Amino acid sequence: MMDTQTAPAVEMNVKNRTIFTGDNLHVLRGINSDSVDLIYLDPPFNSKKQWNAPIGSKAAGAAFKDTWHLSDVDELWHEQLRATNPGLHDVILAAQAAGGKSTMSYLIMMAPRLVEMKRVLKPTGSIYLHCDPTESHALKLVMDCIFGRDWFRNEIIWAYRGPGKVKSNFPRKHDVILFYAQKGGNTFNPDAVRVPYKRISGTGRSSLSRGNHTDQEVKQLEDAYAKRGKLIEDWWSDIGSGGHIPKGEKVGYPTQKPLKLLERIIKASSNPGDVVLDPFAGCATACIAAERLDRQWIGIDLSDKAAELVEHRLHDQLGLTASLAIHRTDLPLRTDLGDLPHYRTWKNVLYGEQGGYCAGCGHNRDERGHFQPQHLEVDHIVPKSDGGTDHKSNLQLLCGHCNKRKGRGSMSELMAKLMERRRNGR
Repeated sequence: MMDTQTAPAVEMNVKNRTIFTGDNLHVLRGINSDSVDLIYLDPPFNSKKQWNAPIGSKAAGAAFKDTWHLSDVDELWHEQLRATNPGLHDVILAAQAAGGKSTMSYLIMMAPRLVEMKRVLKPTGSIYLHCDPTESHALKLVMDCIFGRDWFRNEIIWAYRGPGKVKSNFPRKHDVILFYAQKGGNTFNPDAVRVPYKRISGTGRSSLSRGNHTDQEVKQLEDAYAKRGKLIEDWWSDIGSGGHIPKGEKVGYPTQKPLKLLERIIKASSNPGDVVLDPFAGCATACIAAERLDRQWIGIDLSDKAAELVEHRLHDQLGLTASLAIHRTDLPLRTDLGDLPHYRTWKNVLYGEQGGYCAGCGHNRDERGHFQPQHLEVDHIVPKSDGGTDHKSNLQLLCGHCNKRKGRGSMSELMAKLMERRRNGR
């Protein structure tokens, strides 16, 4: 396993083998920009299911609800996109017409997290988003808006077999993995993920598709593949589903993925010493795969069970000391912004940008007009307790009345209070 003392220096403000438990959006906001080589995420799929680990398993107690409602998310974030990413705003709005409020809510949850992932990813980095056909089509549009369509590399189909009771349609036996990376600049190691070449015995045929090749060309390709293997296509049928995870690897986590799947992704799109981030760590399969392949890793999960499982797997599956994992419940502090001036020094600049309006009650500009600078106060859009910084991009001006009403709450809570006030004619 990799010795962190000899790992190549990276502009990373989080130590190797750190597992955070808490809201990944807040943690992501505290990670330095351009500091991560590879992101793999296996988020909720909006499957409308309640997942529970079986009693008696190592993951017993792990549970999560995968049904989304507008009450679960911060709707204000969607409205703020009008100015910063109108295309993404419109995609999420269209999702409500196509998939209902549940799809819209799910995308409102995912989008700000993906925006932060784009920020922390190196220009040479890659991101693999694991989903299923439930929302893969909508997630691809969101990814196109955030990363740019030129970043799209593959829609990988992970196909598997298993029993099914469905009789009204074909059994659904595949997941989707959306692979994005900057064209021409990303790390990709084809020789690390070649698969053995097989001739189909007794038939005189091979597993190589003839296509437009001549017999001689087919023979030459067959000989080459037989020596060094064949680069696998974007459909993977050689890795069994979660139901086929080897006994010594399985911990009972309800959506556990095979190590072999994660190792293929990590081998393809990172090098030894690189930083792998899994912001929906679950039972920490990506973290364990990264450890096995001498990569650095950071995991984030909402549940404390993730920290317990990564420690268990380091010890029981890799023979390492469980205490190697660093469990944090606080938020990292960015070190890539330099020495920021006091946030209140931005008041004059913000006053000009906002046109003298309050970012709270000023949304209803028929009700409140311009304020004089002395009547506006600098406020953090994302509170510092949630990972917000003193950077200008996270600052706004509120009138004294709105700032007092907002207090330590969110902008959504403030806007809800203002709307209630208007409805009551106060």
